[in-house]
Amino acid sequence: MSGSLSHLRVLDLSRVLAGPWASQILGDLGAEVIKIERPDTGDDTRSWGPPYLQGDDVDAEISAYFLSANRNKQSLAIDLTHPEGQKLICKLVAESDVVIENFKVGGLKRYGLDCESLQRINPKLIYCSITGFGQDGPYSNRPGYDFLIQAMGGLMSITGRPDGEPGSGPVKVGVALTDIMTGLYATVGVLAALSHRDRTGEGQHVETALLDVQVACLANQAMNYLTTGKAPARMGNAHPNIVPYEDFPTADGNMVLTVGNDLQFARLCDVLGRPEWITDERFATNRARVANRKALIPMLRQATVMRSTREWVDILEEAGVPCGPVNTLDQVFDDPQVKARGMRQEIAHPSLGMVPTVGNPIKLKLTPVEYRTAPPLLGEQSAQVLKRVIGMTEKEVEALRETGVIS
Repeated sequence: MSGSLSHLRVLDLSRVLAGPWASQILGDLGAEVIKIERPDTGDDTRSWGPPYLQGDDVDAEISAYFLSANRNKQSLAIDLTHPEGQKLICKLVAESDVVIENFKVGGLKRYGLDCESLQRINPKLIYCSITGFGQDGPYSNRPGYDFLIQAMGGLMSITGRPDGEPGSGPVKVGVALTDIMTGLYATVGVLAALSHRDRTGEGQHVETALLDVQVACLANQAMNYLTTGKAPARMGNAHPNIVPYEDFPTADGNMVLTVGNDLQFARLCDVLGRPEWITDERFATNRARVANRKALIPMLRQATVMRSTREWVDILEEAGVPCGPVNTLDQVFDDPQVKARGMRQEIAHPSLGMVPTVGNPIKLKLTPVEYRTAPPLLGEQSAQVLKRVIGMTEKEVEALRETGVIS
């Protein structure tokens, strides 16, 4: 391996999405990632289907959900509740740089696999904990799920149609975005801790919580509240601070306009044949357009329905007005820009053939992301990892398999 992190070994005790997303990023950047799973069922998301990708062997199948977050990993199925399983983890920790886990607060302490215990084995260990609500506070013992956190963290209060409109009410984002963002923050935290270790030799405990991340990622909407004391309301696809910045109907569908400044608005007015809007005091500046959006938006909608989406995109792009179609996923992966950027990749799998995967958006010139291995079958590399990393013999591995410690 030649990636930026190819000198690192990550022991991934997490499951579902936030933790596996973080470890997948580290794996994409070259780290060796050993995914620890329960022998019988593995990661919960292995059963989150359909859809499943299935090979010629009917027993070889992986859910699309699991495929989304587990490439560039090796699966080692160990029973953590068994004392011998705990000993195996401790031996692996001695040879690892990073542990990622998303058990409930204190959940691993009873197995001797908490941060304090493992750092006694390996003082340089970076131990990353991901929870719903954090290691302390009144909610620390609660389980956390993305949908729940989108609600509690305020995201659903600003997502959806406004009250009084058809279809109004709170709406979650269409992917588990809080999990994804938590995985990203966890990755940043791990990399920061590794940088500190490079200078001092010290390992440390990194922790991220879904609720913390969701609140942090409210970004300008959080500051809109903190600076005014007024909670933002749901606005559909409209933007609270920029106008026009939302979806508009066309002759054959919908398009999005993202007019970010007054010059772009002037260009839009010229294309629409309404130059008088440029000097209209209600619309001349973004501040004025935000205040008078109820007057402007209906007039814009009346104009945009006169041409097809493709016609508008061609005309507006030429005029320098940011816009685009509302693509379905088949259109996304057929888009020439998405293709050019390599956002669909395929990886060979010994049982499943060629496995599709979504490309990593990080582009590194000297140490590019590598798509080395497809998401593994449950326990696919158990024997291989134990022999290579901690020097076990085939006989020892077989004994562990017979007693159910590994699979």
